[in-house]
Amino acid sequence: MDGIQKAVIAVDGAKVSFGAVKALDGVTLRVMPGECVGLVGHNGAGKSTIVSVINGGLTPQAGSVASDDERLERYGINAARARGVRCVFQELSLCPNLSIVENTRIMHRDLGGFGWRTRAQKIIEQSLDTVFPGHSIGSSRAVGDLSIAERQMVEIAMAFSDAGIAPRLVILDEPTSSLDASLARQMLDHVRRFVAAGGSVIFISHILHEILETSDRIIVMKDGRVVAERPAHGFDHHGLVEAMGTVAKEGTGQRLSREQAAAPPILSHQAEGLSFKAHEGEIIGLAGLAGHGQTELLLALHAAQSGNWRPERDPLVTFVAGDRRLNGVFELWSILRNFSIASLGDLSRRGLILAKEEETKGADWKRRIEIRTPDLHNRILSLSGGNQQKVLFARALATRAPIVLMDDPMRGVDVGTKQEVYKIIREEAARGRTFVWYSTEMDEVRLCDRVYVFREGRIMDELAADAVNETNIITASFSGVPA
Repeated sequence: MDGIQKAVIAVDGAKVSFGAVKALDGVTLRVMPGECVGLVGHNGAGKSTIVSVINGGLTPQAGSVASDDERLERYGINAARARGVRCVFQELSLCPNLSIVENTRIMHRDLGGFGWRTRAQKIIEQSLDTVFPGHSIGSSRAVGDLSIAERQMVEIAMAFSDAGIAPRLVILDEPTSSLDASLARQMLDHVRRFVAAGGSVIFISHILHEILETSDRIIVMKDGRVVAERPAHGFDHHGLVEAMGTVAKEGTGQRLSREQAAAPPILSHQAEGLSFKAHEGEIIGLAGLAGHGQTELLLALHAAQSGNWRPERDPLVTFVAGDRRLNGVFELWSILRNFSIASLGDLSRRGLILAKEEETKGADWKRRIEIRTPDLHNRILSLSGGNQQKVLFARALATRAPIVLMDDPMRGVDVGTKQEVYKIIREEAARGRTFVWYSTEMDEVRLCDRVYVFREGRIMDELAADAVNETNIITASFSGVPA
């Protein structure tokens, strides 16, 4: 870096506590012009808290924030935006009842006055075209009608848009968590162009190869502290995982036995293209470009197996939602109640919840899946996004359901927890449980026994064993007719 450059944002000795929990314990962090800083760490490491400090949403109880060598005494969201700080949150923040253009007006307050709608439309469409060339998102559409991938695309494009105050520092918190490989590549290519032109990016992701490929410098956080910081070329995948405090476990487990494969399927569905089937104890992957029918198949399978809205003592199927804010968590409830809601048949008698059994079961799954909270009676929104996702996963596995449907369930979950969850999935499958798993991550797809590849609502190909690889999946994703 040129010695005369001044940090876009500099945080020194930031300390933030929430009760007895130290979210930040003296964190110092600087972001220079023309660099992408990768920020990694397990769920609860303090990443979201330091982001809140940088974007002005949270004032540290100790420490300081500076920009361009100027200490900012009254630094809030408005001051951050005035200095070109933008943030794409893991929990998407657009207003679902408004159109994309109207959301753009909210984001850029200086767009008011006569003709604002035309100006806002031009700004967001230009940014979408730049970041995601070839997209098909109409700016007049209501955000609530968009898929989660499209919402993520709009929010990313909005962060990079310029309505008079150009973005200088864009914070991307799990920006590719709902994007397929091609959309993620477009976004990462734009990040590199933005940084090459002098912009700055803080890039938070649990997809470590994206961090290694895109970042100039990587900062590792653990328990509210910075535990490692060096140029990205100073890390490899294993070294980065080790710095985070976890040793990743290799291996994909056992494939389906011949006896299992010969047995009648436990689940089937006549879809467009090839038909779908799953056997007892099998892990089935759904792959292909995002938004091409994978979630719709999961919903159809769930509807066919569960026609009653009330939780059953012996349900046939359970569901892990990928969009936790829309379909997963009950925001006003505690962590424990969010966990136990699907198991009330086992945790109640004569219409009354057995509090002791609920506490015991909750504590067991808190330990097994490492839900980071001092108290399960805290509100679910007191957890980081990844820890909320762990609660949803624990909720599903704690039921007796022999079939588990998973809609990209590992969004925002750290690499160490992912390894533990993969192990649990394999153990449960070995006991005869069947998993149908839609994932946008290739490493997860490769863990499956068989994979169905989707394109435009049709199943284009069925892959098994060694044929489950990135080349075959990409080929099937872009093919014109079913195999």
